[in-house]
Amino acid sequence: MTADSPPRLSLATLDRVPAESRPRIDPRGLRPRIVHLGIGAFHRAHQALYTEAAEAAHGGGWGIAGVTQRSRSVVDALRPQDGLYSFTERRPEGPATRVVGTVTEVLHATDDGARLGALLASPEVTVVTLTVTEKGYRRDPATGGLALDDPLIRDDLAGRPAPASVAGQLAAGLRARLRAGGAPVSLVSCDNMADNGAVLRRLVREFIAATAWDDRDRLLDWITGSVAFPATVVDRIVPATTDTDRRTAARALTVDDAGAVTGEPFTQWVLQDIFAADRPHWEAAGVRLVPDVSPYQLAKLRLLNGSHSLIAYLGLGHGCETVADVLAAPWGEETVRAYCAEAAQSLPPTEGLDLPAYIDSLVDRFANPAMHHRIQQIAMDGSQKIPERWLAPLRELRAAGRDTPLLATALAAWARRTRDHPLDDPRAEELRRAWDGPHAEAPRRLLRLLGAEDLADDTALIASVRAELDPSARPPR
Repeated sequence: MTADSPPRLSLATLDRVPAESRPRIDPRGLRPRIVHLGIGAFHRAHQALYTEAAEAAHGGGWGIAGVTQRSRSVVDALRPQDGLYSFTERRPEGPATRVVGTVTEVLHATDDGARLGALLASPEVTVVTLTVTEKGYRRDPATGGLALDDPLIRDDLAGRPAPASVAGQLAAGLRARLRAGGAPVSLVSCDNMADNGAVLRRLVREFIAATAWDDRDRLLDWITGSVAFPATVVDRIVPATTDTDRRTAARALTVDDAGAVTGEPFTQWVLQDIFAADRPHWEAAGVRLVPDVSPYQLAKLRLLNGSHSLIAYLGLGHGCETVADVLAAPWGEETVRAYCAEAAQSLPPTEGLDLPAYIDSLVDRFANPAMHHRIQQIAMDGSQKIPERWLAPLRELRAAGRDTPLLATALAAWARRTRDHPLDDPRAEELRRAWDGPHAEAPRRLLRLLGAEDLADDTALIASVRAELDPSARPPR
């Protein structure tokens, strides 16, 4: 910081921030009652905001201890700021920035492993939330269970002092919790996976079952009665923060913020109401609590996330940089609507879920010129995302005898990227090798890598994908 630069956001400088941009609650009155694994931009633009609104409405001291799994960048950004950061809502009419005050401390999962373990064992902590992305769960693509041969899982099972995998951290934390008295707790996955609550429960239990712990059977029995795994649906487009975003925040706050995040005006959180212990009054902040989130989950995964992935891969192939660029292309809106109309045929009818209105809202959100949501970010980790976004509806629609031209287009657009461009994907090298040998067989090999043997054997589908991959094939118009 130079003599002319503004000071950095912190509790000590909070009084410099304009009153209308300060937190809605007093951060000094909070204590860590929630542990959040994966404190990236999405959590800070979503669940942390809901928690602050719930705290403002009902109190309870609901502070969040945020944990980063790999990079220390979030720790380095937020720890000097006492956990404070700003959220800028990218409205079409102009940005609106304010400070969020619910994060009480920021930890690195392994460097601060002892503190994380103590928090997970503490009866004061009654909720653990997660946004670790699909790949953070270390699942076996063939079975959907825990990948026991994954290096992180294998080393955690060998007994490293500070577990590096999410399953290992939670298993060790629950074991310590049982030994400390067995206070009930809810583990809440907020990642884009179908049945995310059930998935998390399975992975934690499979990790414990694979250990050599002498108390593992007792621990598994205790989990059955004292640990809840609610399913969730979360929705808000949160682009990667840019230097321009940080300058926007600094102008609004009159202090610098190294942890600034941004997001669209739209936000949604649907929660399965099966908590095992106390939780914030999130419903006062607009969270929908329901007995079954699956209809909302399927709509979000297959329509929003599915169309997002499609336009990312198509857009990259046509020189687009952002989602709004794609929607401004002659074929953009038509493609989104056609894809959603096709994928929507795989969704069950649900009272209160107006699919035509939902699709209209997606088009409006994607076209927001203030978002600058880079499609390169959306295209990351495709091998982890598209099985649930595309392959599940594809499987159901083809079994029902329905045509799937847009889903074939989607597969081809992704396959083209695996062939022609380096990918940011945990299986990038395997995907590239799928093109070794006759290229005509590459679509089958790619699908088999994703655990979709049945689709790889679907001759008509493979023919459609091959036709789309032909260089003479024209983009959607």
